[in-house]
Amino acid sequence: MSGQPDPAGAEVLGLLDAHQRKDLLRFLTCGSVDDGKSTLIGRLLYDSRTVFEDQLAALESDSRKAGTQGDSIDFALLVDGLSAEREQGITIDVAYRYFSTQKRKFIVADTPGHEQYTRNMVTGASTADAAVILVDARKGVLTQTRRHSYLVWLLGIRNVVLAVNKMDVVGWDRAVFDRIVDDYRAFAAQIGMDEFHAIPVSALKGDNVIAPSANTPWHTGGALLDWLENAPIADDLATRAFRMPVQWVNRPDQDFRGFSGLAAAGSIAPGDRVRIVPSGRESRVACIHTMSGDLPCAVAGQSVTLVLADDVDVSRGEVIAAADDAPEVADQFECTLVWFDADPMLPGRPYLIQIGSQSGAGQIVELKHKVNVNTLEKSAAKQLEMNEIGVANLSLSAPVAFEPYESNRDLGGFILIDRMSNRTVGAGMIRFALRRSHNIHWQTMRIGKEARAAAKGQRPRVIWFTGLSGAGKSTIANLVEERLHLEGGHTYLLDGDNVRHGLNRDLGFTEADRVENIRRVAEVARLMVDAGLVVLVSFISPFRAERQFARDLVGEGEFVEVFVDTPLEESERRDAKGLYKKARAGQLKNFTGIDSPYEAPVQPEIRLDTMQLSPTEAADAVLTWLLRNP
Repeated sequence: MSGQPDPAGAEVLGLLDAHQRKDLLRFLTCGSVDDGKSTLIGRLLYDSRTVFEDQLAALESDSRKAGTQGDSIDFALLVDGLSAEREQGITIDVAYRYFSTQKRKFIVADTPGHEQYTRNMVTGASTADAAVILVDARKGVLTQTRRHSYLVWLLGIRNVVLAVNKMDVVGWDRAVFDRIVDDYRAFAAQIGMDEFHAIPVSALKGDNVIAPSANTPWHTGGALLDWLENAPIADDLATRAFRMPVQWVNRPDQDFRGFSGLAAAGSIAPGDRVRIVPSGRESRVACIHTMSGDLPCAVAGQSVTLVLADDVDVSRGEVIAAADDAPEVADQFECTLVWFDADPMLPGRPYLIQIGSQSGAGQIVELKHKVNVNTLEKSAAKQLEMNEIGVANLSLSAPVAFEPYESNRDLGGFILIDRMSNRTVGAGMIRFALRRSHNIHWQTMRIGKEARAAAKGQRPRVIWFTGLSGAGKSTIANLVEERLHLEGGHTYLLDGDNVRHGLNRDLGFTEADRVENIRRVAEVARLMVDAGLVVLVSFISPFRAERQFARDLVGEGEFVEVFVDTPLEESERRDAKGLYKKARAGQLKNFTGIDSPYEAPVQPEIRLDTMQLSPTEAADAVLTWLLRNP
């Protein structure tokens, strides 16, 4: 009868409900290349019966075509999905896979072992609760093993298992296993990793992966799956003070205004008082909205839309927090940095900084030291190369809400983005705010830029001359300033050589020093514009990023880039200072155009072709542009 309950349907619903209630462990596999990470995950998926029949058929076919195990199944192909990965037999990208057992659900990130893909490993580790670090029994603990272990620890992962793989290849020799564990324990102690669990495995054969193996009667620590099913999951976020970075201002019509985001910590209910950080405005939660209806409460890990009782201004990037326990606000921090990019990290160079949903301009002010991942020794350095790790001071253009990374990953972790290429070039973890971030504040001035400019009867500007050494920048800038002065203008000329006699006398000509050279000059130019002056800047300024930084320091339309376009051959022919001759002879290192690059402007306001224009004609072209663009 239609009114009778369906026992089979009820059983299915019961199973689905039980599955839904299982907790979720996110973990990653990492280690050096060819340690067997992908094979281990493939074996876990296969032996836990989470591979569908069509997937198994495809795996068997792929193993015959692209496998490395002869007629046997190559379990790594379950994870290595990119054609380049299959061709080279390595993992390049992060591969995420889902599986479940009777006790728990899992999301596993298979991360690449090659040093050049360390950035992908950091991506996989950033959301993980546990880490499986593989070591090839034949090779032992390698540099990449140490690097990944150090990163795992820096990223706050405290559940770590050391899987000594390919034990079948060394004849299940316990002495080999014990030696590797002792080596790893010595390194782990150096980074503060007091506890880890070690398991001898054969990912290819399946020993100690799903169930204990008869080949290791001397191992009493159980199989890997048993450890994964019982590893503790840090679940104290819900007991902390409420935090929700705003990802989207939800305004579908004039009658609804909500603030959407993922609750990063704590819980919230209608009626609770909240503070908007960093603005400091306060309100109460009117309701918690979702697509399924309003909620009586929201907890960490839920994506919700909060509707506030008051009409307060909240923007993307701000944080809605518990009013009586809001996060700190600062703009300068000490942080740990991991550098991803082939171009080195240079103090003073401007980057985009993304902290959760907050983004803005920033720069590494000072690199305090870098860390040798093998010995953990700290050494002085002026820059970080690709995959190097260091501790640095970070400065942002505006204050942000934050918490130390060890307390809150969402408000303590950040990435650095190259402003020219939009490449993610580094990642970092905030350790604490610098004291000067709280002690130094902007002093309000009664006389502003507009008043100073009005008193001088002019529009303040930066006229930035850039080009190769010998292009004619200083000559043209001098002529332009002379004409402006004769017409009653209030000007100042900052020349590259002159500034190095005083303000920048401590800087050399390395790439890092050149970045700092331009940073200081750009800040001085900004102050002069604020004083109402027309500032002429004559510097090679070879890098686009630093010229963009200088542009961003002043107001819209106040930066005029003048590209003094002179070919290298002509600049070298003029060579009044004999610099090119010294550079060609190897007596002058890092000389622009010879052994250091010059990045020509893409869209300068003014381009001066000095092969066609005399210095006087070039100066006239600049003055004409200024007259037409008052």
